[in-house]
Amino acid sequence: MSGINEEKLHAFVGKMLGDLGGAFSVPTVRIGFRLGLFDALKEGGATPAELATRCGGLSERYVREWAFAQAAGGYLDYDSATGEFSLSPEQAMIFVERDSPVYLRGAFDLVAAMIEGEPKVEAAFRDGGGVAWGDSAGCLFCSVGAFFRPTYVNSIVQQWLPQLDGVEAKLKAGAKVADIGCGVGFSTLLMAQAYPNSQFTGYDFHAASIADARKHAADHPDCNNVRFETAAAKEIAEGGYDLVTMFDCLHDMGDPRGCARHVHQMLKPDGTWMLVEPMAGNRPEENMNPVGQLYYNASTMICVPTSLDQEVGEGLGAQAGEAALSALIHDAGFGQVRRATEGPFNMVLEARH
Repeated sequence: MSGINEEKLHAFVGKMLGDLGGAFSVPTVRIGFRLGLFDALKEGGATPAELATRCGGLSERYVREWAFAQAAGGYLDYDSATGEFSLSPEQAMIFVERDSPVYLRGAFDLVAAMIEGEPKVEAAFRDGGGVAWGDSAGCLFCSVGAFFRPTYVNSIVQQWLPQLDGVEAKLKAGAKVADIGCGVGFSTLLMAQAYPNSQFTGYDFHAASIADARKHAADHPDCNNVRFETAAAKEIAEGGYDLVTMFDCLHDMGDPRGCARHVHQMLKPDGTWMLVEPMAGNRPEENMNPVGQLYYNASTMICVPTSLDQEVGEGLGAQAGEAALSALIHDAGFGQVRRATEGPFNMVLEARH
């Protein structure tokens, strides 16, 4: 073909091979998580036969092919002299260490859920409708919770809350907190455990998520300062909150502006709204990067369909950016909005009356 730059073409094909290699790895990585293959390598290097035995007698032939697939992708190390496969400390942070900030089991499960939901989202492309949260895939909400958990475990208490003006002192003394859009409850429970003198209520409009949140809470019987309730954001009747939190959920709401106005009413005059949203620039061209690629794709398959299924259906999207979010918050009646802190994947906004 005329006009083709061969160097650019080869570079692009190389990129596509990398992307497709990652996509092809999703099912084998998920099998590795479920069968305990990654965990078994934490004990030390092993041949496929030894690894199959460690995992309770799996088929050596399947384990051998699986291990070579992971090594070819750089997910495992392979020693050709001994025939052993092993995990480096860095690989273990991705595949084994559950409280690592980069533990990615939930990410692989989320990809599978997005693929499962593909037919429903494609139908929405044609008719302009939405796909209800929880309807696109068998356990999308579980995958989303698992995807965000490592970041929350390492950020909410250690980094995000301390950056809010005067909030940590209130939480230590005893505050009233609402965690809106709490999903399966990881964010709420982490805060409740860290601040036992405060009272926390997790709200979510998805009943199955609240059921899972209550199960997670039951696993922490000493955490008696938390409860979970099924309620849409604009239907929460309680008020007088010192702190309202929203973690990665405002952009999923059908009426984010109405929700923001309701949060304004829920707070005490000196209260704080902590809004955590995906990291994004204010212009699309600022999001043309690996993080933007992840979030725009997730937004196409999850966030926008979820919003368009709800009342108003604004479809804000996961890459709205700080300027658009700040304008929305100001329009809801908040006089002060600032970026309190940020990470590679999130921005944390603080809003006050």
